[in-house]
Amino acid sequence: MYPDRVVSGMRPTGPMHLGHYHGALRNWIGMQSELPCLFFVADWHALTTHYDDPSLIERSTWDMLVDWLAAGVDPSQATLFIQSRVPEHAELHLLLSMATPLGWLERVPTYKDQIDNLAHRDLATYGFLGYPLLQAADVLIYRASDVPVGEDQVPHIEMMREIARRFNHLYGKEKGFEEKAQDAVKKLGSKRAKLYNELRTAYQQDGKDEALEQAKAMLDSAQSLSMIDRERLFGYLEGSRKLILVEPQARLTAAPRLPGLDGRKMSKSYGNAIALREGKDVVTKKVRTMPTDPARVRRSDAGEPERCPVWQFHQVYSDAPTQQWVQQGCRSAGIGCLECKQPVIDAIIRAQEPMHERAQPYLDDPTLVRAIVADGNDVARKLAQETMRDVREAMGLAYT
Repeated sequence: MYPDRVVSGMRPTGPMHLGHYHGALRNWIGMQSELPCLFFVADWHALTTHYDDPSLIERSTWDMLVDWLAAGVDPSQATLFIQSRVPEHAELHLLLSMATPLGWLERVPTYKDQIDNLAHRDLATYGFLGYPLLQAADVLIYRASDVPVGEDQVPHIEMMREIARRFNHLYGKEKGFEEKAQDAVKKLGSKRAKLYNELRTAYQQDGKDEALEQAKAMLDSAQSLSMIDRERLFGYLEGSRKLILVEPQARLTAAPRLPGLDGRKMSKSYGNAIALREGKDVVTKKVRTMPTDPARVRRSDAGEPERCPVWQFHQVYSDAPTQQWVQQGCRSAGIGCLECKQPVIDAIIRAQEPMHERAQPYLDDPTLVRAIVADGNDVARKLAQETMRDVREAMGLAYT
């Protein structure tokens, strides 16, 4: 069995905004103290939609990394790296493409959605069609156990699992696997070997999941086994062959809905975003000019918070007493819209203050960010190279 590990990435297509923080970064920060985490800048993915103008990618990459650090991603706990600095991602993507059915890529829900949403761009490219496969390679190459996603991304993780399963089925056919597995059973010693065989039968014939878990725990504690024998026994236990690529699990993350300033999804392209490291004056101006409940034409008109984008900011940034004050004051016309907006302005500025403080050393000395990333690239590449050695060997490309 491979160790549990979290992998996630973001495309560098512009400054990070509050939607990114509440939708992903806050969850990353929570996970980095629980499990080993690898977070990467998906610069090749940015090319799938910005191939005709890659000039913003390099600058956005470094800006995004500073934003991550400012938000609280800790390089002493998590590995930060850049996708294109680990070329093994591209190699695995290529090798997986040889056996991935075309229909799998065409049925990914976000494929058609993005084509519709980005109709002004020419996306009739192999790179855009194949981006879910590159996304799979990004995760599978680290044998990740968990991928933090929202519900809309679950189909991507399911496809990753299918790709890993198909690869293991096609290429996990180690010559003489059954004989080698039975030899490995003997190395457990007579008592443990007997128990292993009993638990294997209980799982495979009777479908007892607790037998599988008990056998896995026993194998984890068997210090005398080599890594390859342990791997064979896990495969033999489950009725599969050699495990080369791990099927990742979708780790559904809680993400409060923070809309853009106009009520639509927050996006730089919509011009409705508040940047993660926005200045106080800009935050104040942007929130003050937010549209509110259209029914409140005059100060004396009663409103309905549920119709107002500002209320959704209160749900993320305000405490219960403030929310109650908004509900009562808006519906009774007891407060005006500018009064309602001020607690949101204060809360956003307050939340951003530590981000500005954490960012400043990296803005003063950009070599600090480059050093963090250089170390992260090395760590990620070593892990990727281990996987690729096994992949090449399984596909007959080791040439040893």
